[in-house]
Amino acid sequence: MISLVSTSGCLRSFEEESQLQIINIDVMATDVRSAFVDLNVTMYVENYGETASNNNTTMILKAYNTRTGLLEIEKESPIGNIPAESAREVTVPVNLPKKDGYRVVALVFEDGSRKTGRQITLNNIEDLQGSLETPGVEISEMDFMVMEVAENKVLIQNDIYLTNEGVGENKNYRMLVKAREMDAGLIADKAWTETGMFAPDETVIRSVNLSVPDNYNYAVEIILWENNNIVRQGVDYVQLNPEKDIDKDKRLQTKDIDSGDFVVEGFGEAPVEEESASEYPTEEPMGAPGPGVFGALVMLCMVYFVARRNKDE
Repeated sequence: MISLVSTSGCLRSFEEESQLQIINIDVMATDVRSAFVDLNVTMYVENYGETASNNNTTMILKAYNTRTGLLEIEKESPIGNIPAESAREVTVPVNLPKKDGYRVVALVFEDGSRKTGRQITLNNIEDLQGSLETPGVEISEMDFMVMEVAENKVLIQNDIYLTNEGVGENKNYRMLVKAREMDAGLIADKAWTETGMFAPDETVIRSVNLSVPDNYNYAVEIILWENNNIVRQGVDYVQLNPEKDIDKDKRLQTKDIDSGDFVVEGFGEAPVEEESASEYPTEEPMGAPGPGVFGALVMLCMVYFVARRNKDE
């Protein structure tokens, strides 16, 4: 709960008496970032009458900047029927700039007529600290550039935009980048890098190259790790075959997947051992006479001709 709440009370109203009353307002910070804070404002509406309230009952929540007096946000939420002598909680989420203070006004309307109201004041919003569970680093955008195309492979540079949404310098997270083929779900390539550390509200670009088979559609997945825990995930899409719709609700055409395109190079190959020339002498291929055989044939021919000449003489 936000502890910096002051001066809560009922609003003076000159409308006709109502059996509904806002008995309390609680404010909880659900997410605190460097520039904005997300709040859940919960109003407790009590029906102290003897009959149920009107079904057409609504809650209007307004937040005024205490420095400028300007209306920062206004939201409406239905309340519905509240049985006699009972109460109901109405929670309205709001997002406010993390600066100055705010006067939060809650109003209850029945059939468009204001019946009751209550207000509180929030001070020192800028002093709220970020949640320890919030990593602060947001994956705001991704760009893709083709760097090289060769032998049915495409080298894609993935530019990942990281923004520090925390209240201080972020941690250095390990970042895993994967290219997943959309139809078969096969991982075409993946790489590890780091986010690095940078100041609040600062945006940096981390580039990772992935080599993937051409003519397929990919989901590029980003996962931030802190030790063995995943703290943030993001995804974007690369369509190298745009004729195939990657929307799961619209895909009707069967796509042929060549699994050979996704074989990881070097995986499963036995290590090559160098052989000693003295232990494994080189042999001539069978069927091709070597120099020794050819010399023997020449010698036989010479003996034959010498013997024939001697016989003739």
